[in-house]
Amino acid sequence: MKLDILAIGAHPDDVELGCGATIAKEVAQGKKVGVVDLTQGELGTRGTAETRKVEAANAAKILGISVRENLGFSDAFFVNDQAHQLEVIKMIRKYKPEMVLCNAIDDRHIDHGKASKLVSDACFLSGLTKIETTLDGFLQEAWRPKFVYHYIQWKNIEPGVVVDVSGFIDKKMEAVLAYKTQFFDPKSKAPETPISSKNFTDSVIYRARDLGRLIGTEHGEGFTVERYPAVSSLFDLK
Repeated sequence: MKLDILAIGAHPDDVELGCGATIAKEVAQGKKVGVVDLTQGELGTRGTAETRKVEAANAAKILGISVRENLGFSDAFFVNDQAHQLEVIKMIRKYKPEMVLCNAIDDRHIDHGKASKLVSDACFLSGLTKIETTLDGFLQEAWRPKFVYHYIQWKNIEPGVVVDVSGFIDKKMEAVLAYKTQFFDPKSKAPETPISSKNFTDSVIYRARDLGRLIGTEHGEGFTVERYPAVSSLFDLK
């Protein structure tokens, strides 16, 4: 299956929080989108790897993505080395996305920055023909995505581009809240975490509103870029 967009996150729920509305919009416009989670989020304070698996599947249905895989890397302890790069390269070559969306370049959770660099490096290396990978016994072709964008997570990083996601924020929040063990639930007896408060859930919406305000729309999602976005005319900028 060839994808238009491959969204990659260190943990299940990273993609939904970082770019869920963008994904929902692209799917609605006919794009094929897939998600790869690097870890099972097994070290999370709330929930388990098993509950995350169910929640991730439910979120995938809500967003309408074509495929979701989990590489089973060690939560908090995966590194950006050859072994991990090759596993990510296999996914890039398997799905041949035009665009990759990945973790924030710097963030509160150490896995986010690590995953950001790991995926970015793998996107480049995936285009080198002398790096050989096999999947299901077949030699894979080299493939390098045309675009690599990094979504914004806990920290307020200045975006290089903002996507108008007006009309899709509700779908994003539905997918986020599919992770019932992770986010605000007044009935939950689980320990509190930085992301389990109502303030955090509200912040996802008011960040989108603020980014939307800055670009003259209702809601926006921001991304940092690895190279300058190209336009054919200044009138392409809105």
